[in-house]
Amino acid sequence: MAEYKHGTYGEFSESISMDAAKAFTAPIYVGIAPVNLIRGYVNAVNTPVKLTDFESVKRLMGYSSNWNNYDLCEAFFLHFNNPAGNVGPIVAINVLNPAVHKKAVDTTTTLTFTNGRATIESDTIILDTLVLADKVEGTDFSIEYDFSKKLVIIDSIGSTDISGAVQATFSEVDVSAVTESNVIGDATAAGVYTGLGCVKLVYPELNIIPNLILCPKWSSTPTVYKAMIQASTAINGHWDAFVYADIPISSGGTAVDTIALAKTWQSSNGYINERSKVFWPQAKDTSERAFHASVLAAWRTLLVDASHNGVPMESPSNKSLPICRQYFGGSSTNRGFDQQQGNELNATGITTVVFGGGVWVLWGPHTAAYKHGSVTDKRVIFDNSIRMMMYITNCFQAEHALKIDSPMTRAQADTIKNREQEKADALAAIGALIGTPVVEFRESENSVDEMVEGNFVWSFRATPTPPFKSGLLRVAYTPAGFNSFFGEVE
Repeated sequence: MAEYKHGTYGEFSESISMDAAKAFTAPIYVGIAPVNLIRGYVNAVNTPVKLTDFESVKRLMGYSSNWNNYDLCEAFFLHFNNPAGNVGPIVAINVLNPAVHKKAVDTTTTLTFTNGRATIESDTIILDTLVLADKVEGTDFSIEYDFSKKLVIIDSIGSTDISGAVQATFSEVDVSAVTESNVIGDATAAGVYTGLGCVKLVYPELNIIPNLILCPKWSSTPTVYKAMIQASTAINGHWDAFVYADIPISSGGTAVDTIALAKTWQSSNGYINERSKVFWPQAKDTSERAFHASVLAAWRTLLVDASHNGVPMESPSNKSLPICRQYFGGSSTNRGFDQQQGNELNATGITTVVFGGGVWVLWGPHTAAYKHGSVTDKRVIFDNSIRMMMYITNCFQAEHALKIDSPMTRAQADTIKNREQEKADALAAIGALIGTPVVEFRESENSVDEMVEGNFVWSFRATPTPPFKSGLLRVAYTPAGFNSFFGEVE
């Protein structure tokens, strides 16, 4: 029974994280979240869930500091519990199904209730399965979970406190049962969506256009990387998304802990798609937390995009990160490399992290398809070029979707052309495009046969603004200054 109160009171409650800045970029994260720690977890399995702050994370997905087991929690921390700045929303797709990925034998333990309360320390417990011998939840006891302490809190309710020893039984998840096939998933003709296949549900269920896809921990597996590229292309037949993926620091038990090994691994495993940006190595912060560089980049990308009202006109490269060193694995003897050596990675389309300007920064503005000296299609050079092109096509489709099946008069064709030109000019005005972008409705691209079928084409020609990748000041010595000693020589 609640304590009788009369008067004003104060008490400490759990700390609240900072509000998250609102970004227009919508990253989709696929992986494992501790949904076993929330009630009604079925609503968070193979389902896109929009998260806006740390409270929504704990309520809808659960949280654990054990990022090795629950890889999505790395993203949850960076986006919503980050002293360096929070930014969202994000969409999480959890593939851990506690009904399937669980230990074969239930756990039975004896709890000791003191003052009507008992606790269980665990982040593998499936809360929905917890039962107490001869007790009824909701009548005799209540269950809460403290995410900061990894504690299940069981409180007596009703007229009599539970006391002494009570037997508890519960199931536990087995995250090792989750495989890359669960992450890759599928979208079947019967309407069953799993893993990356759930990306197709983001737009119709959340009204969010997916434009960035990540699989922390899993993206360093080639089959997952390939599935990410496939999942990012023409989502729902329309939307294009960019992929952030990691090159591993260890593969098949073999270390990938030098620049030479990372470059070889990238080439051998085909991490060179223009629709992606690849990263190596990992990084640690002052609390010894290890981060995947792709997740650090996504966090920073959202902040950069938000500073431009959602327009992806600027690369996240050379932007500060909340880290203190590079990380190559616990057994590696590599103490790291500097900016000059990092350029060796950039030259093959690998983005990294380096110390420069007094802070640690993301380093590398290229797509994974970039290779210095052998680029044939200039659009693949910079990440912001590809992302700007995706932004333009996605915006076109979103804005004019409701015009489909309305009468296509010449006036309507011109209205669409003029609207796209207006948007192009606006992008040029803010520096997202350079030169004079041109939008046209040309006769050569609209044959009578196609127009009879109701098919119409507009052409958009523009140049995304390149980043200031390097600068050189040439300094020459001259003895002319000595003339100042005696004035002008006649």
